[in-house]
Amino acid sequence: MKWSIILFLSGLFFSSSKLYAGDHSENLRDSIIQFAQKQIGISYQYGGSSPKGFDCSGFVHYVFNRFNIPTPRTSGGYKNEGIETALKSCRKGDVILFTGTDSNVKTIGHVGIILENKDGEINFIHSSSSKKHYGVTVTRYNNSGYVKRFIKVINILT
Repeated sequence: MKWSIILFLSGLFFSSSKLYAGDHSENLRDSIIQFAQKQIGISYQYGGSSPKGFDCSGFVHYVFNRFNIPTPRTSGGYKNEGIETALKSCRKGDVILFTGTDSNVKTIGHVGIILENKDGEINFIHSSSSKKHYGVTVTRYNNSGYVKRFIKVINILT
């Protein structure tokens, strides 16, 4: 009987710790998204990783670095990073990975940060070199050319 009470109480302690960690994670995800959105409109710059101008991986690196979260500096560096997450289960703050402009070359060539996944409608923020959406912008994944370039989503916050 005494051991079952101790086990029960320790289970409550660990459950509440996990709950707190989850709350912390959501607050961190919100902060990352808010900071990323403050960069909207900054121009694209090849090799750029500062508010003077960003390339895609420079933007993601800059945002996560603000929160002391290490990330690769190049899009190709994400190949073995994080925990892969199903697209339908992605969450704000996850990193979305795409091929470069040639979708037939199945290597990572573009990265962004998930802003939201609302009933399967996914918005992400990234620095785009496209003349149509130049610089840091928000793109609705479902209605974009990025669908055919999709590689995977990763969670780097766990």
